[in-house]
Amino acid sequence: MTTTSPAATKAGGLRTGVQRFGTFLSGMIMPNIAAFIAWGFITMLFIPAGFFGEDTPFKGWHWYPVAELIGGGGDSAVVGWQGAMTAVAEGDGGNIFAYVGLVGPMVTYLLPLLIANTAGRMVYGERGGVVATIATMGVIVGTNIPMFLGAMIMGPLAAWITKQMDKLWDGKIRPGFEMLVNNFSAGILGMLLAIFGFFAFGPVMLGISAVLGGAVDWLVALNLLPIVSIIVEPAKVLFLNNAINHGVFTPLGIEQATETGKSILFLIEANPGPGLGLLLAFTFFGVGAAKASAPGAAIIQFFGGIHEIYFPYALSKPTTILALIAGGAAGVTTNMVLGGGLAFPAAPGSIIAVTAAAIGPGVGNLLVVYLSVVIAAVVTFLITGVILRASRKRDLEAEGDSFGDAIAQTEANKGKSSAAMDALRASSGAGAAGAAAGAGAGVATDRRIANIVFACDAGMGSSAMGASVLRNKFKKAEIDGVTVTNQAIANLDGSADLVITQQQLTDRAKAQSPNSIHVSVDNFMNSPRYEEVVEMVREQRDSDA
Repeated sequence: MTTTSPAATKAGGLRTGVQRFGTFLSGMIMPNIAAFIAWGFITMLFIPAGFFGEDTPFKGWHWYPVAELIGGGGDSAVVGWQGAMTAVAEGDGGNIFAYVGLVGPMVTYLLPLLIANTAGRMVYGERGGVVATIATMGVIVGTNIPMFLGAMIMGPLAAWITKQMDKLWDGKIRPGFEMLVNNFSAGILGMLLAIFGFFAFGPVMLGISAVLGGAVDWLVALNLLPIVSIIVEPAKVLFLNNAINHGVFTPLGIEQATETGKSILFLIEANPGPGLGLLLAFTFFGVGAAKASAPGAAIIQFFGGIHEIYFPYALSKPTTILALIAGGAAGVTTNMVLGGGLAFPAAPGSIIAVTAAAIGPGVGNLLVVYLSVVIAAVVTFLITGVILRASRKRDLEAEGDSFGDAIAQTEANKGKSSAAMDALRASSGAGAAGAAAGAGAGVATDRRIANIVFACDAGMGSSAMGASVLRNKFKKAEIDGVTVTNQAIANLDGSADLVITQQQLTDRAKAQSPNSIHVSVDNFMNSPRYEEVVEMVREQRDSDA
């Protein structure tokens, strides 16, 4: 087996710190996106202001369960079907908090508690998740609003405190009393943190939320929200967007959506228009490998929602970042002027996810959102086209593989490779050397392989695609009895027989699961190392026969 650890992955620097922070924030939010989508569809289908609301062609098409699902509204003393009908008739219930059926409790309690539990587990496993959930409940009740920012701070904090508490009596508990001490200590600590959250932490977070919300309102009131693209678009290319998107836009956007049914903040970073415009410009005006691979990348970016696939194109011609900023600002301006927004976060930033989140507030809103995507794409396309045409002759005469260098720079910025980058490398021929290096030494071991884990930072996306490729190879080889899964490096527990990671992440995976066999790959999509692993397992099975 061969492992490498390039210097590009060494910790240090402000950018690396922000990337790690962004990864942690997205790790809290992304596993729970399905819950956000479920809540979004419930609000879309069943509240009076949703898809079947008064301002849509489908008004009056609610089916009977709507009232029972949303409950009573506003000052109505009657809960349930009659209460909901009274609220609608009296014009009450424009605020989602008015509903006491599924809509209100889900956004007020379920979503923040899921975030808190996920954050707690990231810091200190199941025990940390339980205490984090208890503590965050105090914050929620103390503020009586969807406390997403509070959950993202109190959750990790409570889990960390639990971890420090357990260190106090680690190894000092008499045999037979472990369960008693563990349960009571966690329960008492959870109680104290919940009380602290109710009286102290909650009001502080309420003030912070008010300040951040006021800042957004101020930008909107002065028509300055589009200038946020000056920060967001370059940050995306440098993989610093998670800290902004999941740390600020998502929690503030959810609070906005609960009051108005939608939020423009969900579209500032997720709008697929700028990336589509950039890739289309490279399709028509690019040269070499960038031109050849751009059409396929556009499909992946627009429909698959993997925005990182266009980052190497921007890095190969840095002046195109100005086009991305202009396109992003144009999209934000369109939504700001015409009142477009999403009912829930679009993750990933695919046009399919955007459509699902935009259709809830009505058909008119969907058309506005589509218009913002088109305008963002057109503006980016035109400016990028001018930039590429102006330098076309020089690019054709240039020597070297600038696009391959840009892919490498993208991976260095992110701190890891991904299936999207591997696909670009394969389609452009930019990774031949890397693939050859990855195939260097064979994988040899006496350990029986039954459990293989693909590991990456978040445990989704890149590792999921790699696991799928390897599963198909085992299936074609007619080899049974091998489990291939994907997970985050932080969740490796040592049970894996073999762990496959991208080169830059192998050292971290080894530290997390030291007794496993570790294989490094350059190309998640078609690495020759996969064939080595399959052949090794085949030989083991043959020797057992």
